[in-house]
Amino acid sequence: MEDIKALSSIVGKDFEVEEIWTEAQIRERLVQAFAYLLDNDISKMMNILYRTDVDEEKLKSLLISNSELPSAEVIADAYLRRQKEKIETRKKYSR
Repeated sequence: MEDIKALSSIVGKDFEVEEIWTEAQIRERLVQAFAYLLDNDISKMMNILYRTDVDEEKLKSLLISNSELPSAEVIADAYLRRQKEKIETRKKYSR
């Protein structure tokens, strides 16, 4: 439960999410948000991914290798994965 609160908090810096949401609900909200950004504001999306430190080359590779999935899903998963890595790193070094 603590991890989902941390995830909600860190994702909430870029997107509107509720702290009580599950990871699946957060992911669905991110897929919707990235779909919107892909269609309407690519520069904002790239800025968010840059600030989040999502590796651009890794993301390109993921988009190519998962071409059967909607791009917004692949991007949302990469964003979530990076945010979870940050949470784990913070937990590791805060002990």
